[in-house]
Amino acid sequence: MSRCEKERQFHVHEFLGSTRLAERGSDDVHNHRFAGVTGEAIRKGNSHVHKIKIKTDFFDHYHIIDVCTGPAIPVGEGRHIHFVYAVTRMADGHRHEFIVATLINSPIFEEERC
Repeated sequence: MSRCEKERQFHVHEFLGSTRLAERGSDDVHNHRFAGVTGEAIRKGNSHVHKIKIKTDFFDHYHIIDVCTGPAIPVGEGRHIHFVYAVTRMADGHRHEFIVATLINSPIFEEERC
């Protein structure tokens, strides 16, 4: 039985980034780092998006990132990335803006087309 005859699994993307600084002008100015793997592709119009739900690193608190990426952005040779501009959930009385682009899909192999 081929992979296409089994339940189809869709691609994911790796991502990593840092939030923008929060609490500027105080002794508590800081940012957070985050990394992970998106959820599987979710069809949206003529493209698709991915869900990202993670916690940032810990700096006496953490923030939750719970967003969907933008649509696929072609980068050549059939590969693509996704872009996100959003804010974390509130924690410790503040939020952080962040901007992140996912890494390319299927960096070392061709995805099987069914």
